[in-house]
Amino acid sequence: MVNELATELFLKSTARAKQLGCRIESVAGAQILDAGVNTRGSLQAGRVLAQLCMGGLAEIALLPADPTLLISNNLVQVLTNDAVMACLGSQYAGWPVSTDDYFAMGSGPMRLYRGREETLLHLKLSEEGKGPIVGILESETLPTVSAVELIAQECGVPTTELRLAVAPSTCIAGSYQVVARSIETAMHKLHALKFDVNKITSATGTAPLPPPAKTGDTVGGIGRTNDAMLYGATVTFWVDASDEEIEAVASDVPSCSSRDYGRPFATIFKDYEYDFYKVDPLLFSPASVTIHSLQSGNTWSHGQIDTDILRQSFVSK
Repeated sequence: MVNELATELFLKSTARAKQLGCRIESVAGAQILDAGVNTRGSLQAGRVLAQLCMGGLAEIALLPADPTLLISNNLVQVLTNDAVMACLGSQYAGWPVSTDDYFAMGSGPMRLYRGREETLLHLKLSEEGKGPIVGILESETLPTVSAVELIAQECGVPTTELRLAVAPSTCIAGSYQVVARSIETAMHKLHALKFDVNKITSATGTAPLPPPAKTGDTVGGIGRTNDAMLYGATVTFWVDASDEEIEAVASDVPSCSSRDYGRPFATIFKDYEYDFYKVDPLLFSPASVTIHSLQSGNTWSHGQIDTDILRQSFVSK
């Protein structure tokens, strides 16, 4: 079970929290791994967050990048042979955790216990049991008692069975875990295009690691991490599908298929009055996508890296 795998990883991470630049907290009985709220975090902590997000079902690494192309010296590489569960069942940030005194985007395998999202229901992805369960919260603050109680209630477990990792997108670890979502964004796009994602056998993805935004500059952090994905991410799929099935969706998967493509995300976000729901949902996908058919041996490749927009987003001077 995915939560079981993630719990093992969480426990190992808490044992070396100081080394990771993290801090262990407790809220209403839930164990909290602070990876960037009241701590500096680290690149290693970012890798841990990304692994937790994917339920331990992916290999994740920080590798050298071509700075002339990606305007970054580093990229985050992800590889999985269980993309449906790792990305849509676990990693997708499909749970807006909201109470009167707290808000965060929730991801990780805890979503499988809650099981209420349309994507999870459609793909019949779920887990049940007594816990422990693991979740990741993208937020500038640690969860409040009300937030912890809400998560526990909706997942059907006691608060003492919650293992939550928290980091904002403006910190090093938070930036890392967001740009580790290259495959996930393409998976979500394929699912939205009615492609049978269960036919995906393997996937790899890379995205440049952007510079962190100033502490508290949430829009800046969201802007840079989204730009890394929309204009710098590359994803490759190996699929057991016919040419006709692939041809029907291949050109629509990259971000360039969206009407909002072509400007830094912070600018797009501002123009829509900081309302995510006004942004064209087809924008949220990698810059470049390649699909290999295991049936025919044919390959489709669409989209491209946009170095100019990455430079606008990443470089201050």
